[in-house]
Amino acid sequence: MIPELGHFALILALCLALLLAAVPLWGAWRRNVAAMELAPGLAIGMTVFTAVAFACLTHSFLVDDFSVALVANHSNTLMPQVYKFSAVWGNHEGSLLLWALILCLWTSAVAIFSPQLPLLVLSRVLSVMGGVAVGFMSFSLFTSNPFARLLPSTPVEGSDLNPLLQDPGLVIHPPLLYMGYVGFSVAFAFAIAALMGGRLDAAWARWSRPWTNVAWAFLSLGIMLGSWWAYYELGWGGWWFWDPVENASFMPWLAGTALIHSLAVTEKRGLFKSWTVLLAIFAFSLSLLGTFLVRSGVLTSVHAFATDPERGLFILVFLAIVVGGSLTLYALRAPSVGSRITFHWVSRETLLLTNNVVFLVATLTVLFGTLFPLIMDALGQGKVSVGPPYFNAVFVPLMALLVPFMGIGPLSRWKRDATSRWRRELLPALLASIVAGVTLPLLAQPYNIWVALAVLLCGWLVFGLAKDFLFRVRSGAGIIAGLKRLTPSYWGMVIAHLGFAAAIIGVVATSQYSVEHDLKMAPGDSEEVAGYNFRLLDIKGQQGPNFVADEAHFEVFQDGRLIATLKPQKRRYLASGQVMTEAAIDPGLFRDLFVAMGEPIGNDGAWAIRLHYKPMVRWMWLGAILMALGGFATVADKRYRRERRTAEVAAGGAVAGG
Repeated sequence: MIPELGHFALILALCLALLLAAVPLWGAWRRNVAAMELAPGLAIGMTVFTAVAFACLTHSFLVDDFSVALVANHSNTLMPQVYKFSAVWGNHEGSLLLWALILCLWTSAVAIFSPQLPLLVLSRVLSVMGGVAVGFMSFSLFTSNPFARLLPSTPVEGSDLNPLLQDPGLVIHPPLLYMGYVGFSVAFAFAIAALMGGRLDAAWARWSRPWTNVAWAFLSLGIMLGSWWAYYELGWGGWWFWDPVENASFMPWLAGTALIHSLAVTEKRGLFKSWTVLLAIFAFSLSLLGTFLVRSGVLTSVHAFATDPERGLFILVFLAIVVGGSLTLYALRAPSVGSRITFHWVSRETLLLTNNVVFLVATLTVLFGTLFPLIMDALGQGKVSVGPPYFNAVFVPLMALLVPFMGIGPLSRWKRDATSRWRRELLPALLASIVAGVTLPLLAQPYNIWVALAVLLCGWLVFGLAKDFLFRVRSGAGIIAGLKRLTPSYWGMVIAHLGFAAAIIGVVATSQYSVEHDLKMAPGDSEEVAGYNFRLLDIKGQQGPNFVADEAHFEVFQDGRLIATLKPQKRRYLASGQVMTEAAIDPGLFRDLFVAMGEPIGNDGAWAIRLHYKPMVRWMWLGAILMALGGFATVADKRYRRERRTAEVAAGGAVAGG
């Protein structure tokens, strides 16, 4: 009964999504106020019924209702409750329902928290998001029904959830990632609504910018959690493998980073309007492309769920409709919305344009490397592999090229600036960064030129931010008054740029200074790694809730002093028989000590053991958290919390008109 209720609720949600996609849009076309005013109610109703459907599926997992095919294939009675809950989206059908629910939540959030939006704009935005919801709900109901029954032959016990997904990180990683993926639909909807109106100005950028920043922040956290999960769960000690499905989430992040900077220019100066709209379309299109890559079965990955070509064809058609339709509308409207405002080549606008170009080129290089093997295979040219050597060779230099401009950006002026002022203001920052780049790597041996270059570039970024911060604070009537003048948007920029610098240091330091030992160890053996002595005391059997494990007991010493006890495991899950590695990590701000078990070797109790020393690896994830916090901070800016005013309504009517 509960699954049927969930299925019926999802059908009702689809019906409301169809109404939301059609009725307010017709009302905007006919200037029918009653039809437009239906949009918020339809959005909230769609969300309620989708939430009911999701709750019914969750209930089926939690009570072990194996008459539901999805539950029988992805859960069992031995699984802990928390993993039964995460199993709801640890599969193709459930993850699509989660996607639809998050899309509905974003739609309702726009309906509820946008009192400043003119009715014409709001109705168009919500209609576009309703149209996207129609696509995903149709996909779920017609090709990936999560409520399909196994009646009358209900199994007594279910299969197992992929052990890779039975992890706390995977409980929150997909929802955060989807919050970012789907959140770009808001920027897309605002862009399409503005194009429908036929006129772009700073107002639409101001309305769209906070939603885009929040989506980008969620995506940053989602990617960070995925990297962290790969680091400790896969047992390889790696944190990024340029896996095609990793790239599927990284490409929207790169395009979204360009978008949030371009929106700032459009809001502040009224520039890059058509370019910003194109970036909004591009970012959301890449989110849909990522969905196609993961759900179509064209990729083989630990992240991929579906292998059904029919599902892939459905998403491909939907992708073609969304991308083709939006680009057609852009081609028709863009010539009439170009910017007529000029700026000097030495200005903040130029630096932000450079930022956009670099991030767009980086996105395209990752897109090419991800799709090239698929294209070659489709053309009958055989299997071609594009791996880390390609991505590192093209991506790393682009990021290195970006940092010098980031150091200048905060201190630069809008419209027109002077290189002589840049030299005067930033010479101390340049000298300090050179000193840091030369001296700080001396603390680690041997001296590494790549680490020195990373410290130099990040020092330039940090010291440039410090110079700009001091200038802004001291330009007021006092330090306290100067601090009060700093807006949440400025604080967000500072925090995000500091996070970017921290991430670069973490990536370069752990890549250059990591030490890895793969060896055979038996109880009583010890091994020296980067000045740390790892001693294997014993290996014992352990019983978990739904697995049995061999657990090694290590003690780690530094200079004869015990600093950590580590207990890695090799688990065998009872329901599926799958074997998983559970690494043990002693974390620290400046280094991680990592131990993972391989396979037993011989009959003397020896095992293959992997020992890692990872310096500053956590700076990458700390940097990602800071970047996300910077994105969230901008939403607190008071200009995004203004109530509707007559003048703004009139301006919005001009934007929506046409």
